[in-house]
Amino acid sequence: MDAFYASVEVLDNPALKGKPVIVGGSTEARGVVSAASYEARRFGVHSAMSATRARRLCPAGVFLPVRMERYAVVSRQVFAIFGAYTDLVEGLSIDEAFLDVTGSQRLLGPAEDIGRDIRRRVREELGLTCSVGLAPNKFLAKVASDLDKPDGFVVVRPGEEAAFMAPLPVKRIWGIGRVSAKRLSDLGIETVSDLLRYPLATLEGLFGSNAGHFLDLARGIDDRAVEPGGDQKSIGAEITFAKDIADADELRRVLDGLVERVARELREEEMRARTVNIKARYPDFTTVTRAQTLSGATASTRKIRDTARDLLEIRLERGGRPLRLLGVSVSNLEREGQKYEQGELFSERADARREKLERTIDGIKQEYGDNSVRPGDQLKAGEDRGS
Repeated sequence: MDAFYASVEVLDNPALKGKPVIVGGSTEARGVVSAASYEARRFGVHSAMSATRARRLCPAGVFLPVRMERYAVVSRQVFAIFGAYTDLVEGLSIDEAFLDVTGSQRLLGPAEDIGRDIRRRVREELGLTCSVGLAPNKFLAKVASDLDKPDGFVVVRPGEEAAFMAPLPVKRIWGIGRVSAKRLSDLGIETVSDLLRYPLATLEGLFGSNAGHFLDLARGIDDRAVEPGGDQKSIGAEITFAKDIADADELRRVLDGLVERVARELREEEMRARTVNIKARYPDFTTVTRAQTLSGATASTRKIRDTARDLLEIRLERGGRPLRLLGVSVSNLEREGQKYEQGELFSERADARREKLERTIDGIKQEYGDNSVRPGDQLKAGEDRGS
C-alpha cells in the first residue's frame, strides 16, 4: 500500500487531499512520525522522525494522531481482496504482503493480469492505491514494488532477473544499508553490477558468511516460498530509523510508541499475550532479539511497556551502542475469556481492570485524538496534571 496510514486519513477526510499529512507526529516534542504522505515527504519528512523536526521541515503539515484500529479495519479489507485471488498470502505487515499466484493462472489468467486487477480493485473498492511488483521470487517482487511508487506496477519476467538487478544501487539488496553501502562505495562499488565484479573472497572479508547471500540476491536468486499464515501467532510493530539512535531517552520514547500500537491492536483483536519480544538491529546489521514470558496473559499497555523497557534497557545489554531498527511484538496469544490461572488470580484481576480502563482510553483517543489522554508519567515537568 502507498503511504498507508496517511492515505487512509485522506480517504476519511477528502479535504486533506493534496496536503502534507503527517500521522503520529503530535505537536509536542515527544511525538514520533509514524507515516507521511508523499506531499509531506517532499519536505524531507519520514517515519521515525521526531515531531519537532517534522514541524520545522514542514510547518504547513497536517499533524494527525495514529488510529491503529481504523488502519486495521482497512487492512482486513485489502487482504480480503488478496484472498480472492490466491490462498497463498504471506502478510509482512498491516499494509504489505507476498502473493503466490502460480496456481491461480489457469482460472484467472496470466499473473500480470491478476496483478493489475488487484490494483484496480483496491483503487475502485477502497479508494486507495497500491504498488505491485510482479517477479519470479519474493525478493525481486519486493524490490520491484518499491521502484515506481505511488500506484506503480513493475514486472520482472523469468530470465530478466540479473539484468533487472544490475543497474540498481547496492543498497537495494536486503541487508546492505547505509553503513555497508559506504564501505562498498569506498571500494568503488556503487551498483549491483559493480558488486558482481568482485570475487567472493574479497566480499567475505567485508561481510563474512553473508557475502554469498548478498551475491545470490544481486543475481536475483531467492528460493524462499510464500508462507501463508494460519492463526495469528504474534502482533508487532517496528521502525527503521533514518539515522541511527543511541540516546536512551529517545529509544525509550520510540519503544513506548511501538508498545502502544501493539497493545491497541491486541485489544482490537480481542487477544491477550503471554510473551513480550523486542528486536534491535545495530548499524552493522547485527540483529538481536530478547523475550520475556509473563506469568499470565495480558493486553495491558502498561504491563507490556514495563516488560519491553526491561528487555531494552537491561536484557539487551546495548552498552550505549546506537540502533538502526527497534521493534516490539507480543506472542503466545490467546483469545479473551480464557480463565486466569489460580496462582495469579488477584494480580490477573487487577490486570483485567487495567485493560478495561485502557479500552476506555482507546475509545477516547479514537474520538478526540491520541493526545486527549496520557499517562501521568508521560507529562513533562510543570504540565497541568489535572487536565
